[in-house]
Amino acid sequence: MAQALPKTITTRVNIHRALCKKCGICLAFCPAGVFARNERGEVIVAHAEKCKRCGLCQSLCPDYAVTAREEIA
Repeated sequence: MAQALPKTITTRVNIHRALCKKCGICLAFCPAGVFARNERGEVIVAHAEKCKRCGLCQSLCPDYAVTAREEIA
């Protein structure tokens, strides 16, 4: 019987541009440094691989523009 390969859990972090007002709350409170600003001042997901899945970005965003969900590979 073949052994199953261990599953890898990653997190997909998205910023919904139509909802984001560039307030930077996600950037300010993310303990892992996932977010940054681009040359236009927009908050971007710069380091999704650093996400610790704490949920602060989702829960603190006043416009529900940030989503973070686990994906199993």
